[in-house]
Amino acid sequence: MTAADLESNAYLVGAIGEAYPGEPVLAEESTDPGSRLGADRVWIVDPLDGTKEFLAANGEFSVMIGFVASGWPVLGVVYLPARRLLYGAGSGLGAWVEPAGGERRSLHCVAAQPGSLRMVGSRSHPDTLLERMQRALDVHDVRPSGSVGIKCALIAEGDRDVYIHPVPYLKEWDTCAPEVLVREAGGTVTDCLGNPLRYNQAVPTQVHGIVASATNVHAQILERIRPLYEAARRSEPAGAE
Repeated sequence: MTAADLESNAYLVGAIGEAYPGEPVLAEESTDPGSRLGADRVWIVDPLDGTKEFLAANGEFSVMIGFVASGWPVLGVVYLPARRLLYGAGSGLGAWVEPAGGERRSLHCVAAQPGSLRMVGSRSHPDTLLERMQRALDVHDVRPSGSVGIKCALIAEGDRDVYIHPVPYLKEWDTCAPEVLVREAGGTVTDCLGNPLRYNQAVPTQVHGIVASATNVHAQILERIRPLYEAARRSEPAGAE
């Protein structure tokens, strides 16, 4: 956590509170509002996703705002301050990107080639399970990147085909806005077991990670990685989740 995380968090929570009074905000650096569990409308905020990248000054960090209605993510905004790029998506409205001073353009995932998947991976969090999954998928083209939002934006733009993060510590603010972006660009997002991600949970953790990909290869990806994921989870100490 940095001062920038806290300042961004305070600004966004305050601005949302002024614009939408009474609607709870679940934000990474704020106390979890208990009132959200009985609410149909909840804002989910990551004020600075990619703190390591922010500290490294490589530009691969983002600000993410998501909105959930009745447990379903329907709005997502991912902003890249270093590049002054704004990604947005709304349920049924599509996905788009808008550079500062430039024209908005629509985003569309592309149909992936199953034998030559282009993956986007973590720059700061190497994972041995993910390496096994990459071998199972015969992936040789991996682009490292920071921020879940940026990784999913690359899929929404058609630059990458798949992003997998098979860890039990992702939070709802890590996945909410990026999920809407990929989904509205025509991609698919699930957890590593193939289940929909859940939101506004009592404990806001995505315990089975995330798989975001072009829709035409999603089922095949899950078929290959799920046995590896399940085996890894079975080998974890009791209570690790």
